[in-house]
Amino acid sequence: MKLSELCTLLQGELVGNGDIEIINLAKIQDAQEGDLTFLANPKYAKYLETTKASAILVAKSGYVDNIAHIKVDEPYLSFQKALKIVYPANNERFKGIHPTVVIGENANIAKDVNIGPFVYIGSNVLIGKNTTIYPGCIIIDDARIGTNCLLYSNVNVYNGCEIQDNVIIHSGVVIGSDGFGFAPSGRQYDKIPQVGKVVIESDVEIGANCTIDRATIGETRIKKGSKIDNLVQIAHNVEVGENTVIAAQTGISGSTKLGEHVTVAGQVGITGHIEVGDDAVLAAQSGISKNVPKGEVWFGYPAGPISRKKKVEVSLRHLPELNIKIKNLEKIIIELQEKIIKMEKGE
Repeated sequence: MKLSELCTLLQGELVGNGDIEIINLAKIQDAQEGDLTFLANPKYAKYLETTKASAILVAKSGYVDNIAHIKVDEPYLSFQKALKIVYPANNERFKGIHPTVVIGENANIAKDVNIGPFVYIGSNVLIGKNTTIYPGCIIIDDARIGTNCLLYSNVNVYNGCEIQDNVIIHSGVVIGSDGFGFAPSGRQYDKIPQVGKVVIESDVEIGANCTIDRATIGETRIKKGSKIDNLVQIAHNVEVGENTVIAAQTGISGSTKLGEHVTVAGQVGITGHIEVGDDAVLAAQSGISKNVPKGEVWFGYPAGPISRKKKVEVSLRHLPELNIKIKNLEKIIIELQEKIIKMEKGE
């Protein structure tokens, strides 16, 4: 589309030739003729002189003199909107219910639900309108799936679990598998029945190959608006607060509670039965073993407030030099002691 048309859709301020044809979107350092790019991070400003992009999104306070541009409040957010405009979502989903689908007794499937080949729908399952289920999914008895949900191939939803509206679940996710509950009995372990469920609230997105365990009793709950990356393990009776984001390879142990708007970076391990306060940030590869206060940034293994942990890290990097200094000081002390002893003896 023309740059002027895109500017109108983005509600920006056009500077330059509005008749430029926009074909693709690209990063500023890779952009070519016909591409729209953006500048949100100042460290990429160096590419302004060399980019081959036909146009650029910039902040209203920004200044560009060699390229057509659209001034917007938030270039990064506007670029996301432009992505949705230039690359509209592929809505060519399955139409209707494929004849290979197996549907159990008393299942309630709303109108406009699309279900692909080789899906199993158990007894008493409820599926809301405009939901799409891709091939190979398994929805076991008494599960509930809301409206406008999207389940990609090979998602497994165990019995009694609840998925609310506008939820996206990527391939290989298992919701409602048994929690890791075993009681020691001598040198053996007896399995503790896991009779609770999982509740996924509205507007949640779950990445590929995640596992969310059902509660021992009660619920494991992922609250509204949370986003979970690939390969995340969430144990039984965990509660994830609203609009929390969890990056890949994170593991959360049982009965832990994350507050609202928490950020969990990649490969974080969180022990069980603790609480992480609202707006806290857990840095990558941290091991969280105790409660994290609201709004704090924690890092390290074991984790602690990042300001202190950074000082510890700096000190560790200088350990070899410090070790040499200590050995030299020990040598000097020994020499001084020998001199004092000689002086006392009158030598």
